[in-house]
Amino acid sequence: MRTLTLLSCAAVAATALAAPALLANVNPDISGDWLRTDGTARIHIAPCGPQLCATNTWIKDASHDEQVGDQLIMTLQPQGDSSLTGAAFDVRRKLNYSMNIVIDQHSMVARGCVVAGVVCKTMSWTRES
Repeated sequence: MRTLTLLSCAAVAATALAAPALLANVNPDISGDWLRTDGTARIHIAPCGPQLCATNTWIKDASHDEQVGDQLIMTLQPQGDSSLTGAAFDVRRKLNYSMNIVIDQHSMVARGCVVAGVVCKTMSWTRES
C-alpha cells in the first residue's frame, strides 16, 4: 500500500469537517515540508479549503506507484497537544483512509488504515527546515 505515502498513513475514512479558520490554528501544526525517514519521499502539507493537503513534492523511485503531485486531502481533529485523528482521501487512487498522526517539533508518525482498519501502514517523517 504505497498509497499511504502522502501521510500514509498518513491516510483516511471518517469525516469530521473543520472550518478553515480552525485548521489554520490547529495544534499540533503539521504544515510544512517533511522527508520520509527512509529517504524515499518528500511532502508539503498546507491548508486546502477547509482541509489540509499533503502533496508529494519529490519521489526517489516513481516506479513504485507513487508520483510527484499525488495528493492526500485530510480532515483532522486535534487529540491533545501532540496528535491528530481523522480521515484522508487519496485523490489519484480514490481511496479513503482513517488517520492517526503523532507529532513533536521535528518528527511525525502517521498511521493510515483502509478496509475498516484491517489494512494499515505506519510511516515516519522528519520536518525539513
